[in-house]
Amino acid sequence: MPKTLTIRPWPDPVLDTTGHDPRSPYAESFWLPTLGPSALLLLRHLAARFETHPAGIELPIADTSASLKVSDRPGSNSPIVRSLTRLVVFGLAGNDGATAIAVRRHLPSLGVRQLRHLPAARRAAHAQWSHTPQRKSPLQQAQRRARRMALVLIEQGDNPDHVERVLASTGFHPTLCRSSALWAHAQWSEFTRTAS
Repeated sequence: MPKTLTIRPWPDPVLDTTGHDPRSPYAESFWLPTLGPSALLLLRHLAARFETHPAGIELPIADTSASLKVSDRPGSNSPIVRSLTRLVVFGLAGNDGATAIAVRRHLPSLGVRQLRHLPAARRAAHAQWSHTPQRKSPLQQAQRRARRMALVLIEQGDNPDHVERVLASTGFHPTLCRSSALWAHAQWSEFTRTAS
């Protein structure tokens, strides 16, 4: 087994707009019992890394195992490999056609088959969640994610045009890419002006 794995985001414009962040309460409540703790923890770790490295990362197995507090034993039985395998089984990861593994940045809502495997209390909570109006629309959620990513890139010294291209490459709508890049640039400019 290699000491590092190349992990790239698996862009999906629909899921990236309407899906659930792996760090969200939805993932904690409903995907955790489905995926298991190690796989969800790995997804959360990758989601955070993708925010600062939108093109993908080299994932060092030993370091990642240590940071996630799982065993770093080598081979196909290592917790990292088993977690990636679980992500593949649930359609959240796959081979990107080259030497990398593509991992989704957002989770879909659970399907009927997955819901059947949840405990009764979790199924009832999911039914209630499904019928409760959500506080933010999918567009508002996508805007928040795009702005957050744009701000990180602007803070690192990227110009708005480059930020716009990076956002577009990760699957955001072109209009959202432009407005988020300009918003982040204005926010950062205001912050640096008032901080000096």
